[in-house]
Amino acid sequence: MMATLSKSENKKNNENGFERQVQKTVTEELKRYKALKVAMQNKNELKAAGIDVLFPSIVKLEQSDKEKELKIQQIERVLYEVLDDIERRIIEDKYLKLKPVKDPELFYDLGLSKNQFYDKKRQALNQIAQALRII
Repeated sequence: MMATLSKSENKKNNENGFERQVQKTVTEELKRYKALKVAMQNKNELKAAGIDVLFPSIVKLEQSDKEKELKIQQIERVLYEVLDDIERRIIEDKYLKLKPVKDPELFYDLGLSKNQFYDKKRQALNQIAQALRII
């Protein structure tokens, strides 16, 4: 026999699904940010050296360089103008380092309880989503 969910349980499930989708979208953009930033640095090095192409391109570029620069600029603005120090450290250590820090190590280093850590992480991801107009 299947159990039916109350309206409040359905609403909560929908909210949790939405929150997970927001967090997934933000974390994917943060991971792309690292590659975009390096790509733009590489482009600027090539330009300074007077070289147009160093490696072959096998795909048509989806975004213009201006769009990439704007993405980098806006993500950096969010990191340094929206997030507090703890939120920024969580995002940087979790998503922007070459070797991401595991959650338990991070909340221990920050002196936060597990619940405090996950609340701060969720707040940071939601603030990023709002500032970047993802939500």
